[in-house]
Amino acid sequence: MRILHLSDIHIGVENYGRAATEADLANLSTTFAPGIPREEYLGFSTRLLDFLAIFDEIVEYAITESIDLVLFSGDAYRSRDPSQTHQREFARRVSRLVANGIPVFLLVGNHDIPQAQGRATSLEIFPTLQVPLVQVGEKIGVHLIETKCGKLQILALPWIRRGELFSRQDQKGRSVDDITVSIERLLASQLEMEAQTLDPKIPTILTGHATVSGALTSSERSMMLGRDYVLSQEDLALPLIDYVALGHIHKHQTLGDSPPIVYSGSLQRVDFSEENDVKGFCLVEIDERAAPGKRAKWKFIPVDARTFSTIKIVIPNGDEDPTQTVLDEIQHHHTQGNVVRLHITLPSNLVIKIDERKIRESLGDSFFVTPFIKEWVRDNRTDRQGTPNGVGPNEALRIYLETHNSIDKAQRNKAIKLGNEMIEEQLGK
Repeated sequence: MRILHLSDIHIGVENYGRAATEADLANLSTTFAPGIPREEYLGFSTRLLDFLAIFDEIVEYAITESIDLVLFSGDAYRSRDPSQTHQREFARRVSRLVANGIPVFLLVGNHDIPQAQGRATSLEIFPTLQVPLVQVGEKIGVHLIETKCGKLQILALPWIRRGELFSRQDQKGRSVDDITVSIERLLASQLEMEAQTLDPKIPTILTGHATVSGALTSSERSMMLGRDYVLSQEDLALPLIDYVALGHIHKHQTLGDSPPIVYSGSLQRVDFSEENDVKGFCLVEIDERAAPGKRAKWKFIPVDARTFSTIKIVIPNGDEDPTQTVLDEIQHHHTQGNVVRLHITLPSNLVIKIDERKIRESLGDSFFVTPFIKEWVRDNRTDRQGTPNGVGPNEALRIYLETHNSIDKAQRNKAIKLGNEMIEEQLGK
């Protein structure tokens, strides 16, 4: 039995993108959903196309390799309230898997749950419509999956909201840390109870959307929705569990071998904190003849995710043409098709000599060029201009807004003005 484990698709992440043109569509390597003309994607964010293209790559792999089950460990969307377009694009790809006879298990992540309690999750539409071969893990519990190679048990640990476990009265007078510890203990206890109902004759995978102690995190911290809970590896390494398929942490990693405890990681880089991460999914092979808890072998399969590149350039004092120095250094780096960030360190008297227009023109084959980071030395001090990594709050706000093309110019200028007023007010205190 072969299972494809993926997670954190995050359809709707559109930073570092722009509206797709006909030329953008012509250069795409993917055909998207069969029968859908490329022209339908005209005007989509180019970053949205990035995420959909990787999803298509995985769907194609599952069909070509006759995968027995696609297991998704949460966070289909960027937003808790995804647009109809984003939902349609996700459903198209799930539908293609189902049409090829491949069962799909969808775990609910923190980005799949609406803010208001009692509202439907973004994945609930599949069981509502009784889509064949699709099961959704919305609560802690065991699911029995029928595949062409036999049965598989899935112990699901979706993202759990605090209000689902404790009433307001139960939370009254308790600290957030105290409630968090209680939730972690309760989740571990519920998993242990559910594991006692497992059939030892049937292979079992535990899939969870959670943070596990020892995991290395990256940019999803900046995307966090809701209080994070941390489970121990022992909470998941339960008897009869053959493989632990995790989502929520964007960095691919393994935390244990008996059973394998694996984060497949996200499929595309969200920002520069993931610049050096390898993106992909996991292929899990189950040997039904092996002993319970020892049935799984797995490997990581990389995908061709969008490359992020940081180019650091130091301009020496007395440089007569700092712009040319920057241009010369860029020539030593591959930038075609990349999201590029320039970090320029230079004396303060040379800042005015930097021709940003000319530099940007030299990066014309890049996918996207972020606002430059300028770091200059003045009076034995270092000042920075550019990204939120070590820069002043005013400049960080400006760059954040400029890299989100969904915000129009008028709104951006208004937000910058109000934000600067608040920042200056706080700094003056």
